[in-house]
Amino acid sequence: MFDLDADLPAEVVPLSWLLGVWEGSGVISYRVGDDVREYEFGQRVAFTQDGGPVVQYACSTWITGDAADSPAPHFSELGYWRLARKLGPADPGPGMLPGLGEPLYTSAEAVETLRNDAGSFDLEVSILHAGGVSELYLGTVAGPRIDLGTDAVVRSASAKEYAAATRLYGLVENHLLWAWDIAALGQDLRTHASGRLARVD
Repeated sequence: MFDLDADLPAEVVPLSWLLGVWEGSGVISYRVGDDVREYEFGQRVAFTQDGGPVVQYACSTWITGDAADSPAPHFSELGYWRLARKLGPADPGPGMLPGLGEPLYTSAEAVETLRNDAGSFDLEVSILHAGGVSELYLGTVAGPRIDLGTDAVVRSASAKEYAAATRLYGLVENHLLWAWDIAALGQDLRTHASGRLARVD
């Protein structure tokens, strides 16, 4: 059972079902030409909140099953999730500049004005991979379901080829289910990985 923190910022409430630490397992299955690369992995994901209008995200995975040589880290990424809206004078930035004036979206009523025509909330999600890839996703949150697609991908000169992605998250029977499709290594957008996680904290 998930209890909503009464002190949670109003803008975070549509994402509140994500908050906490989740652990579980999943499968990587990605076809490159005639080669299908398949692995099982363990995963730990944390969605945290520090009082601001964003949710912080951290993910780490490790290969399990027959392909596991050791319990060493396999993949990690960090990010920020927030409702998509135009930033105003009260929002901090750019850089470390503090905001000026009173924030606009401090009540449930004010946040409700951010709903789109479909009744969901638009999202912006920024995710940074340890391997030199940065993704900007745009999408929606509708109840306990999130749909995301990349609006931009930035790669360092040393990063592997990676062009686009979609991600889906949903809360099903108190488990966080997710799926991630990618276009990478010269391939079009296709199935990449999925997982099932249980809240542990």
